[in-house]
Order: sequence, then structure tokens, then C-alpha cells
Amino acid sequence: MSRPTASAARPENSPARPLRADAERNRRRIIAAAQEVFASRGLDVTLDDIARHAGVGVGTAYRRFANREELIDAVFESALQRLIGLAEQALAHEDPWEGLVQLFFATGQDLAEDRGLRAFLLEGTHAQERAAAARERLTPAVSAVIARARQSGQLRGDIEPTDFPLFQRMLGVVMQQSRGVTPQLWKRYLTLILDGLRHDRDRPTPLPHPALDQDEFDQTVR
Repeated sequence: MSRPTASAARPENSPARPLRADAERNRRRIIAAAQEVFASRGLDVTLDDIARHAGVGVGTAYRRFANREELIDAVFESALQRLIGLAEQALAHEDPWEGLVQLFFATGQDLAEDRGLRAFLLEGTHAQERAAAARERLTPAVSAVIARARQSGQLRGDIEPTDFPLFQRMLGVVMQQSRGVTPQLWKRYLTLILDGLRHDRDRPTPLPHPALDQDEFDQTVR
């Protein structure tokens, strides 16, 4: 009897390992591409758009993710974990007020840089139940930061955790409208909000961004 060839002797499932590795690499490429596309264009894109940006076939994208919503969940899971981490860092700050300020500016920067994240968390353009579940996971850490600043006497006593996402939504409008004109304008209005939230202050906080001139204003609201 002749000796079996190498290919005949190899178990049927032996090629699975490199295929699995390729599949995982493709999955990571698709997620990385989706992060970039969502950040620049928002959530109103297709899996076909993301596959092209990732440099993979459309069929590959659909094998890794059944639909766009599944990909959105995968992309924003890491973003949500980062936001929770920012709240935990703020809670660890030695000064309760500065921790709160740090949280506002850090989350604001993430939202300003990521159009998709704003849409996911603030604008209601994704599945409502998914966005609500994400906010529910974020709320305990943010609530702890707010409670600590309030208990220290530095934050107004009538501020509640439900105020936080509404402040972010207000800033989100500024971010969206001004992103092509003065993308850091939101910091001016966040500083004004924070001055209004502080229980006591000796003087107004210097604003980190000047007011718009008339031409910039016209471009922003157009």
C-alpha cells in the first residue's frame, strides 16, 4: 500500500487555524475602519461603505457582522468603556470639583472628535434601546462624580445626574454646527456652563475660546 500523501494525511480541520486568524484580522480591520468612518461621517453609512474603507470585500464584512447595528455595537463598546474609565479617573481626582471639570472636558473632547459617538449617545439616531442601555451603564460612574462634587459644597446642590447628558446634548449642537468653522468653540460654552454649576466662585473663569465674529457666526448657523 502506498504511503498517504501529506495532504491526505492532514486532518480535515487543520487549515482552520490560519482561516480563524485571517477572520480575526479582517474583523479588526472592519472595526477600525468603522471607527474612522463613524467618527467623520456619523452613523448614516452602510456596511458596503465601511468594507471599502477597510479594503475588504463586502461579503467579508457581512460574514463578520450580520448587519450595521451589530457593527455599531462592536465599535461603541470600546468607546463606552473609555467614557466609564474617564468617569473613574475623575472620581479619583483629589479635588472633587476639578474631577468634575476634568470629566466634562474629557468627554466633551471625545464627543467633539467623534460624530458617530454623538449620534449614538446624544442624538437618538441609533436604536433607542441600545443608546439607553449604554447610558445606563455610564450613569453610575458619572453619578458618583456629581455626588462627590455636590457633597464637597463645590457643585450646586440642585444638580442631578440626569442634567449631565442634557448638558452634553446642548454642547453637541454647538459641536455639530461649528465643526467646519471653529471646532473648539464648544469649550467656551462648557466653561460658561461650569461657572453656572459652581456653588461659589470669586470671579468668572477665563473663557478658553473667543466669541464668534459675525462672519463666523453666519457660517456656523447657516
